[in-house]
Amino acid sequence: YGGLVRDTNIINTMMMSVVSMGIVTLTWVVFGFSWAFGDNGSTGFGMFIGNFDYSLWMDLDMKMWGDSGLPALVFAAFQMTFAIISSAIISGSLVERMRFSAYCIMLALWSLLIYAPLCHWVWGPGGWIGEMGALDFAGGTVVHISSGVSGLVAGGILGPRRHVEKDLGPANVPFVILGGCLLWFGWLGFNGGSALSVTDGVAARAVATTFVASASSMLTWLALERVLKGKSTSVGASVGAVAGLVCITPAAGFVTPGWSIAIGALGAPWCFATVELMNKINLVDDTLDAFGLHGSGGIAGAILTGIFAVEDGLIYSGSFLLLGKQIAGALAGVAFSAVGTAIIVGAMKLLLKLRIPEEQEVGGIDQHTHGESYHSPVKQYPKAKSSDVSESTEQPSETV
Repeated sequence: YGGLVRDTNIINTMMMSVVSMGIVTLTWVVFGFSWAFGDNGSTGFGMFIGNFDYSLWMDLDMKMWGDSGLPALVFAAFQMTFAIISSAIISGSLVERMRFSAYCIMLALWSLLIYAPLCHWVWGPGGWIGEMGALDFAGGTVVHISSGVSGLVAGGILGPRRHVEKDLGPANVPFVILGGCLLWFGWLGFNGGSALSVTDGVAARAVATTFVASASSMLTWLALERVLKGKSTSVGASVGAVAGLVCITPAAGFVTPGWSIAIGALGAPWCFATVELMNKINLVDDTLDAFGLHGSGGIAGAILTGIFAVEDGLIYSGSFLLLGKQIAGALAGVAFSAVGTAIIVGAMKLLLKLRIPEEQEVGGIDQHTHGESYHSPVKQYPKAKSSDVSESTEQPSETV
């Protein structure tokens, strides 16, 4: 994200992701994990939310998590990373205009009131989407649909940037390339780790399909750029790889490596078209394409899982049953994230200021909000005294 914005907003943009590690870690420990994975029964409230049994991570220390073979704290901490990245993705729709303090409050509320319940619906005991039979291996709905849709809605309420310089392009392309590579590498841990075991081959399948789909998507994106825009760009390679990572996330442990090529090749044009459409109609300033990649890609991944999943997918079973469940689960994630985020951000707008002042937006946020800048000022080092210089020149040099 940092490399894609103006150079006067790089630090603020990166801080929006960094601060999520602090805020969401605490919300996840206090209530989030228990609301997402607490067992509140498979009927009534238990279909929609957990309980308080694991608040402050009580009853997790020095214990195992069910029959997973993992220490409970390891599972809780691993799931925490999903909550953190989901919250950080939202910033892609809000950068260069939202107050840092308001953003921090929104993150805390969103991680508890939107992410934790939706996580329970899909992965928690008794959650209704999981019980329905919809598949989401590593967060297509839980992470990407929730964050992409929420970012789009929050960005719409916040309003567009007043100072847009799209013709100038990203401020730091090497940052974009480095960030894309780090995401690709880290995603292997997200998807592979979601198997929770290395003994049955599912983790290996998830790592393989993640790598293959991302490669397929990247090459497809570059081809689309070359055909439609005349040049294949390094930013396009990074964005295309991320599109493939998003699309394969819900399917990673359920499809074969061969079909993951198709998921990447089909997901790339879907996300490419969404990004171009969002930028053209310009109804919402989805600044860094959080919805175009994550929201749209999460929807595509859910649908493609219903087509290519081994055994129950459309091409294997000839039945539309799983595909229907995938579409229903994705739509539920879209609706809940959109309505919930609208309520949170709408209420915040009534109670406090969401946007930075216009002069700060035009001049750049970094100095005003953080007292720092990407470009260090020229430093005036003290000059040596003339006597010190003469003494140093008079001393004979040592010989070896």
